Amino acid sequence: MKIYTKTGDLGKTALFGGTRVAKHHIRIESYGTVDEVNSWLGLIRDQDIDSSTKAFLTEIQKNLFTLGAILAMDPEKAVLKNGSERLKINRITQENIKNLEDAIDEMEQYLPQMTHFILPGGHTSVSYCHIARTVCRRAERMASILFENTAFDKEVLAYLNRLSDYLFVLARKLSKDLKAEEIKWIPEKKD
Repeated sequence: MKIYTKTGDLGKTALFGGTRVAKHHIRIESYGTVDEVNSWLGLIRDQDIDSSTKAFLTEIQKNLFTLGAILAMDPEKAVLKNGSERLKINRITQENIKNLEDAIDEMEQYLPQMTHFILPGGHTSVSYCHIARTVCRRAERMASILFENTAFDKEVLAYLNRLSDYLFVLARKLSKDLKAEEIKWIPEKKD
């Protein structure tokens, strides 16, 4: 199989199911941004962090491939003529979402309580988490626009929402692990 097909040279690409759409279609923007999040997670996983976090990030990356496949499916071609689903993969489940929540709760046990917003930064690994978090929020915004127009598994939106929360807490955990300073944002009062 060749990497280049030349079928996208005029700004169109195929959804799962064969339908061709513009490369700027909201469906493409949605799963493309999920792919971007996945790449940032790979960069975080490449950092000098604990092995259990690396393993969990790998699981998240696998879930994001699943999530991307769901977003890439043409809803009009999701079901084959024989009534079976075209996309024959596991879906994002409430258990996947709960796993993120459990990981957040576990990390928060060891973190100081937040009293203010925190400025992103302090260490490269922490900054990567914040970048991944903001890209994840963008993916969620894109997917929510798509969902308004063409519904898909609602767990996709919940997973993206929870993932951005996880990445924020992971940034805080890594700040603590790496002894990086968390700088609080304290608004200056007007005179």
